[in-house]
This record gives sequence, structure tokens and C-alpha cells, in this order.
Amino acid sequence: MQIKQLSTMIAAVAVSAGALAAPAPAALKLGVVYDAGGKFDKSFNQSAFEGASRFKKDTGINFIEVQASSDTQAEQVLRGLARKKLDLIASIGFAQTQAVAKVAKEFPNVRFVLIDGVAAGNNVNSVTFKEEEGSYLAGVAAAMATKSKKLGFIGGIDIPLIRTFGCGYAQGAKSVDKNMTIVQNMVGTTSAAWNDPAKGGELARSQFERGVDVVFAVAGGSGMGTLQMAKEKGKLAIGVDSNQNHLYPGTMLTSMVKRVDNAVYDSFMQMKNGTWKAGITAKGIKEGGVDWALDANNRKLITPEIEKKVLGVRKDIIDGKTKVIDIRSGAACPA
Repeated sequence: MQIKQLSTMIAAVAVSAGALAAPAPAALKLGVVYDAGGKFDKSFNQSAFEGASRFKKDTGINFIEVQASSDTQAEQVLRGLARKKLDLIASIGFAQTQAVAKVAKEFPNVRFVLIDGVAAGNNVNSVTFKEEEGSYLAGVAAAMATKSKKLGFIGGIDIPLIRTFGCGYAQGAKSVDKNMTIVQNMVGTTSAAWNDPAKGGELARSQFERGVDVVFAVAGGSGMGTLQMAKEKGKLAIGVDSNQNHLYPGTMLTSMVKRVDNAVYDSFMQMKNGTWKAGITAKGIKEGGVDWALDANNRKLITPEIEKKVLGVRKDIIDGKTKVIDIRSGAACPA
């Protein structure tokens, strides 16, 4: 009986060993293409990198990463990755919209997730954000923190996406005080505008000289110059995309966070789990796509009154009581 039991155990172990030794399914091939702002812009692209890195940490699945230094290069980079037969490529930034639409059509078996743009294709998932909602919260906080009643906004390029941030910011500010002044400037007209911190700083200096005491930077790497200038001049600044409060504690009022990291992470995980779908996904405050940042780095700047007001407005937006206009729908900015 013992011999028979031993034989059974040996057979079971052999089966188990055989199962462990069985070849694993082919690993996913994933890619990330950053835009001209670069992987370490401390903003939009870096958030994407952090999401992909979190996926790698949680699953052990690696990813290929490339930067497209120009809009034209994006198409070449995407085509090069598609030829490697990647399963899913995450394209970071609206500037890659045309490139994704074109390359996705050429490679129907490769899937693409476009962050911040909309491209047609049965193999494309376009993830957009309700930037106007998060910017509205930033505007409310800025209007309650300002002493001069003059707020600044510095964008990268004058395009609908960036104007959406600016309009949401103005709507929020003027919901607190309709007489609030908003000064707006753009860094440039080409993709280089996302990576010119010197110009971002110069524009901020000019705004401060005009009486602005809170500035919202929506300019990728160029925004780093804006935030630094605010620190030098003792003014308040608002970060964007990533939580940038830690960069200059004491002068960072808050950050309008856009969870690009979650968008990339979720797309990769959906691909891994076999639940990925093409289409358009829009993420606002309710969907966890945008928000404001409150942490130890800006805690002293956010008074109980500011916090109560912003959280109240935040709830009203989620509940549908406060409607924030998105100018991309064709409506004029009411602020």
C-alpha cells in the first residue's frame, strides 16, 4: 500500500513538474511613444511613463519606449514599432493623431491607444479628458487665493485643447468673482513650444509685472520655467497633468492633474486581460480622469475656506449641478 501511495505521489509530482515546465504564452509586446516634450517633462509624458512603469512592476511585462521629437517623426516611429508586430502602442499626445490614424490603417493587426486625441480605426482606442472640469477647480482655488484679482494662464500652443484648459480656468475663477481678470499667453506655434522653459519663464515674469499673482502653466516642459519664475518672484503657480506640487513647495497652490498614467496603465492591463476595445473613452472628474491635487506640499496654502469651496464645486460637477462648458463642442467660452 505504501509503495502504491509512493508511486502515486511520484506520478503526481511528475505531472506537476511537467506543468511548471510548460512553455508560457508569448509575452505581450507593448510600446510607448512620447511627444516632443520628452519622457521626463515632469508633466504629461512623464505621467505616461509612470503608468507604463507601474504596469511593468505589477505584471513583469516590459515595454519599448521611444520619443518622437517632431510631429513628422511620430509617423516614422509608429510605423517602425508596428513593423515589430507590437500588440499595443500607446501614443502620447494629440500631435500624434494623424500619425496614429494613418499607421493604424496600414497595420490592422496592431492596436493603438491615443492619449489626448481622437483617431478613427477599428484598432484604435482614443482616450480624451474633460480638462475643462479640472481647470475649473484650479480657477476656483486661484480666485480665492489671489490678492490682486489678476490671474495668469500660460499655454503651450494656441489650439482648442489648450484653450479648453484656459476657458475652464476662467469659468472657475469667475464663478467666484465675475470681475476677475485673466491674462493669457502662449509659448509658441510649433511643437518646440512644449520644451522651452526659458520662454515659459519670460512670459510668467511679464504677467507678474502686470499684477498677476497666481499663474496656471499648461505648457509641458515650458511650464517648468513658469513654475520656477513664480518661486523666484514669490508668486503662486498651478501645475498641470502630473502632481507638480513637490517641485516648489510653498508657491505651488495646486496642480490640475490629468491621469494619463491611469489611462496608459488601464490600456496595457486591458490588453493583458483580453478586454481591450477600440472606440473613444472620455474621462472627467467623475471618471477619475482629472482632479486637483492637495497634499503635504501645498497644505499650508489651501485654507479651510478654499478647500471647502473647491470640494463643494467638485461634488456639484460630479452630480451634474455645475456644468462646465467645453469649447471643443463648438460653444463659445462664457468667461
